[in-house]
Parts: sequence; C-alpha cells; structure tokens
Amino acid sequence: MAADSVKLSCAQIQEPDLATIDRLARIQLAVRRGGQELQLADAGCDLMALIDFAGLAGVLRVEVRRQSEQRE
Repeated sequence: MAADSVKLSCAQIQEPDLATIDRLARIQLAVRRGGQELQLADAGCDLMALIDFAGLAGVLRVEVRRQSEQRE
C-alpha cells in the first residue's frame, strides 16, 4: 500500500534561510509520523540549493538540479 502524500507549496518562500529549512524538516517529521510523505512543490532554486547545502535533500526527498557547467 502506497503512503499518502502531503503536498506543500513553497512558491511564497522568497528568501529562504536556515530557519526555513528547520521548519520544513519539522513538517517532514510530523508528516512521516502520521504515516504520510511530504512533497515540496514549486520550490525555487535558492530553496533547493539551501536544502542541498544543509545536507537534507535526501531527508526532504527533494531532487536538486544543478546547472551543467559550460565548457570552452
């Protein structure tokens, strides 16, 4: 049986900081305790990068897409 999921829109997060990451991690914990899975929707590049930098991309189940490097 697949776990239900909770979709959280992150579109309004303009300037994410570590407090934002802390809140998202706490939401993720509460959702998992309820037997569901958290899905982040409309996460901006800054938020995605900060989640990756904090080492929580796997915990928050967010795929961070990096821009490919340009070669000369």
